[in-house]
Amino acid sequence: MQSLRILAAPLLLLAASSLLAAAPAPVDDLETTVARMAKIGSCNSPSFSPDGKRLAFVSNLSGVPQVWTVAAEGGWPEQVTAFEDQVGNVDWSPDGRWLAFSMAPGGGLNTQVYLVRPDGQAVTRITEGGKTNNNLGGWSYDGRAVRLVSTRRDPGALDAYLYDVASGEQRLVAENPGTGALADVSRDGRRALVLRVKSRGDSNLFLIDLTTGQEALLTPHEGPGTFVAGQLSPDGSTVYLGSNKDRDLIAFARVRIGADGKPGPIEVVAERQDAELSSFEVTRDGATAALVWNVAGRSELVFLDLATGRQTPGPKLPGGLVGGTDFSDDGRLFAMAVSGSTLPSDLWVLDRTSGQLRQVTHSQRAGVDLAALIEPELVRFPAHDGLELSGWLYRPKGTRGPGPVVISFHGGPESQERPGFNATYQGLLARGIAVLAPNVRGSSGFGKRFINLDNGPLRVDSVRDIKASADYLVKAGIADPGRLGIMGGSYGGYMTMAGLTEYPDLFAAGANLYGIVNFETFFSHTEPWMAAISTVEYGDPATEKEMLRALSPLHKLDRVKAPTLVLHGANDTNVPVVEAEQVVDVLKKRGVPVDYVLFPDEGHGFRKAPNRVRASVAIVRWFEEHLAREAAGTKAGMHR
Repeated sequence: MQSLRILAAPLLLLAASSLLAAAPAPVDDLETTVARMAKIGSCNSPSFSPDGKRLAFVSNLSGVPQVWTVAAEGGWPEQVTAFEDQVGNVDWSPDGRWLAFSMAPGGGLNTQVYLVRPDGQAVTRITEGGKTNNNLGGWSYDGRAVRLVSTRRDPGALDAYLYDVASGEQRLVAENPGTGALADVSRDGRRALVLRVKSRGDSNLFLIDLTTGQEALLTPHEGPGTFVAGQLSPDGSTVYLGSNKDRDLIAFARVRIGADGKPGPIEVVAERQDAELSSFEVTRDGATAALVWNVAGRSELVFLDLATGRQTPGPKLPGGLVGGTDFSDDGRLFAMAVSGSTLPSDLWVLDRTSGQLRQVTHSQRAGVDLAALIEPELVRFPAHDGLELSGWLYRPKGTRGPGPVVISFHGGPESQERPGFNATYQGLLARGIAVLAPNVRGSSGFGKRFINLDNGPLRVDSVRDIKASADYLVKAGIADPGRLGIMGGSYGGYMTMAGLTEYPDLFAAGANLYGIVNFETFFSHTEPWMAAISTVEYGDPATEKEMLRALSPLHKLDRVKAPTLVLHGANDTNVPVVEAEQVVDVLKKRGVPVDYVLFPDEGHGFRKAPNRVRASVAIVRWFEEHLAREAAGTKAGMHR
């Protein structure tokens, strides 16, 4: 009898486990589903050590973006910094002794630049702190100086500086009205290459003699012009840059420098009729350039022999987007941050000798089956005036007929919606809600003419593109006209509020993430340098006050009917929190349903893991409540 009981026990346990295995997995609730998406990590900003054996990079593996290093062949990463605030980018010094990195206290624009040893020791802030704004450019060729820009002289100007590591002194290289960058310094230390942004959508490159201070304009042009920050050849005789002078699309170009220091004309080296140059990187020996082309939002990589002009296509990429890039000093290895709509950003290294492409980092994605996530479709549709618009359409798997759709607008406005991983989009899709992410006029990536079609009074046409996007969805049978939502961050928040005020009967709900609603208060409270470069894009508050008032959704909030969710960071110095407060106050007084989520430890955007989760959950819950109650049980792409 005893032996029978002993035998029966494991049989009962086996039977019970079989029943448990056969039973369906519990249905995840919204918070669990979306939180898993929002916790997916990222790795960016690759920078090789001088010997090419390790990479420094920025990752949010710890919950907040920090500096890490990893073997270039892959392996266990080592954390270098452990701050509460997020790191922006990192660059390894040519002598291998230091890592330079940027960090934004509280998430605002008052970014500071720091040095740290690769083992995490001797952290030193090299900018003034406080309310100054600073950006890290990189190192001088010999590693003795850090290139940066700072508002230390004038809050309205990001001037170019060289920070001497040995003495701790900052040398003013050039005064920049508005903003700019110290793009490069010649190897003999005699000249500097400075980018100045005259206004949003219009910039120039200057070659500056560091002995005399004499400046030579490299990019004379009329009207708007965009020039991708340049790089000097090893002998200093050539400047490589991206240019759209006398053309619509940005091409890879060069300017030859004469023996007398005078620049020649801009010469196009490589161009495409179907794409703009997104970024480029030149090897240390000046022999090869890696060109990243933006093809309707997706990236394509090409290697260009600068002596012969011969182009060699890069490998097939695991994702559709290439972010930060870097060559090893010997030019053999090429690192890049690669991502896609179903692929979080990770570092990949290409061995140009063997052709091997290997993944070096592995961002966290616990509980999410990436293969089950949704890839978007590129769609095109007409605006009210016949202009062709495009966007990325994400539809839940198995969708048939019209359903709930959220239209999501990117920031900028001179930015571009591209098919990268977006936790909120995938969270909405997991709950049965489709997403259209359009590139309306004013977006980058489609040429000089397109990006300038929303300047000043032309902004009304960009707002009309909101309705064109909605009309496309309804006419194509994708959207139920009674279940349309609208959302966006920064300038996308402006478009959200513009859509809710100009077309109050079109949308059933909206989500405004740190968006502009009042151009007058934006210009009064944003960083002075940001205000200085924004007068062409938005309008000049000194001379075009009435136009700015007419374009500001704040003065039309009496039209809003849709429930509105507002999310903002308390430390936002780009679009200050007063913009959110104005919306919330007015809508509450009018009795319009409004929820307000304020993040006390964030700035312009949400970087910390708990805040990313809270924001995504709030947005998905909001739209599910107001657009798709019957979709609450829909599942996509998740497993336990």
